[in-house]
Amino acid sequence: MAQEFRELVAWRASVTLVKEIHEATSRFPDGGSGVLADELRRTAIAIPSTIAQGAARPSRTEFLQHLGDVVSLLAALETQMAIAAELGYLGDTVKPGPLIEDVTKLVAGLTASLRQSTTDAG
Repeated sequence: MAQEFRELVAWRASVTLVKEIHEATSRFPDGGSGVLADELRRTAIAIPSTIAQGAARPSRTEFLQHLGDVVSLLAALETQMAIAAELGYLGDTVKPGPLIEDVTKLVAGLTASLRQSTTDAG
């Protein structure tokens, strides 16, 4: 399969999400060096990385498995952001939620497209 991951809209949007999360966590009260900030950053970075790993796999089935992992990572990221908001770490201007939703929709679309291609091929 080995699809070029840089061409994927979901990958590009998830890289933008990493940037947004990094900027948001740098404004956390402790200067962004706390455990929650680190976890948010790690989770966010894992999203485009996992998309790239999946795209590099030789089969659509493996790519789909990686995209399933991405959906889990997005849910974890959304949960971590909710915790940060509950702790008062996010100001009114920090709103990565819509971008998380956008990436989730893009990944769902990519997943559906790959599933359709798999169905058409077999």
